[in-house]
Amino acid sequence: MRTVILRRGLVALFAAAVALGAVTQAQAEDLRIGYQKYGTLVLLKAKGSLEKRLAEQGVKVQWTEFPGGPQLLEGLNVGSIDFGVTGETPPVFAQAAGADLLYVAYEPPAPTSEAILVPKDSPITSVKDLKGKKVVLNKGSNVHYLLVKALEDAGLKYTDIQTVFLPPADARAAFERGSVDAWVIWDPYQAAAEKQLQARTLKDGTGIVDNHQFYLATKPYAQKNPKVIQALVEEVRAVGEWSKANPDEVTRQVAPLLGLPADITLTSVKRQGYGAQFLTPPVVAAQQKIADTFYQLKLIPKPLSIADVVWTPPAAVAQAQ
Repeated sequence: MRTVILRRGLVALFAAAVALGAVTQAQAEDLRIGYQKYGTLVLLKAKGSLEKRLAEQGVKVQWTEFPGGPQLLEGLNVGSIDFGVTGETPPVFAQAAGADLLYVAYEPPAPTSEAILVPKDSPITSVKDLKGKKVVLNKGSNVHYLLVKALEDAGLKYTDIQTVFLPPADARAAFERGSVDAWVIWDPYQAAAEKQLQARTLKDGTGIVDNHQFYLATKPYAQKNPKVIQALVEEVRAVGEWSKANPDEVTRQVAPLLGLPADITLTSVKRQGYGAQFLTPPVVAAQQKIADTFYQLKLIPKPLSIADVVWTPPAAVAQAQ
């Protein structure tokens, strides 16, 4: 009898060890981050503090740059990255396409860091003048909603203009050639066009859009690795608070990484929102409004519930905020 009990005890102990090993392995899973040529993640990458923090959990960090939010979210959708940051609109299109993603955190509004630009000598002086004109933008990016709201504010419909969809580099080339009449874009591309091309700002987001930045993760990764997500949000917040207080130092560090002059980088840095937080009901409601707008315009095929894809942090994480 004692032998049977001992055997059962060993089996139970072995099972517990296997389970513990599985948990450890899950926690030690590498974190693959997608970032763009702007924002707090660029600063976090340069600082290297996240790598040091996660090394304590046995987690290595891999970084991949993307040209825009839609491309980054496609990376999340196909599983090539686990975490990334985008503007307001890309997550809506991704959710509508069935991507298994969760909103993790957001940055405060930055309405001046995206704008509708026109060439310096353009006869266009107001958003109303865009009627019938060619407007280039990255489809499904944060500026897509800016364009919709700016047109609405000017009494125009989305169908009153000719949209041309190109990623930022190609869009700039088309803008410089005069192939399009206006370009809807975000920083640092926006600041670069203003400084290098003397592009005029027809309308930025002030008064019509928040231009939040959202941090998103794949649902499986967020659910299996809450401690990693907690550490990541805390590091993003810390870097953001430091950046807000030290724009010149941020510029010195980031300008070489972006390949941009210091004055352009500084403009972008100052227009950005800093201070990552977990999502609040008002932020979820604002994002829901964006989703509803795109559904009404038939730009997405079905209605969405943003609240269904918001990550709920464990109690310990929420209390630490």
